[in-house]
Amino acid sequence: MAVPQNFDELITQASSENLYVKLVRQLNKDFLLANIDLDFEEDILPTSLKYMLQDIVFKLIQERFSEYLNVLYIVDVPEQKVKQLDGSDIAELSEQVTFLILQREWQKVWYKDTYRS
Repeated sequence: MAVPQNFDELITQASSENLYVKLVRQLNKDFLLANIDLDFEEDILPTSLKYMLQDIVFKLIQERFSEYLNVLYIVDVPEQKVKQLDGSDIAELSEQVTFLILQREWQKVWYKDTYRS
């Protein structure tokens, strides 16, 4: 599997493999595990998903940092990747973290689909 390097690649891969709905379900599942009330509709447009998730990440960073860290832990975003990001602009940071979350969720969905018994 080639790991997508940007949002458009990720959505193209997820759509072409008919896994977009599973990606949304995985996001909902992991955020629920982190006790964050979030429920994306399965038919949400990819751009809406991105901007809504980015807004949530932005608010978590600003207002509920421990819950933000919990989400990163539950989603299993690599700590090293987060540490490489520049945190001087919270809006930009939230956009980059949103992509890392989506990227990791995509990997989970892809592996489950590819290696299911």
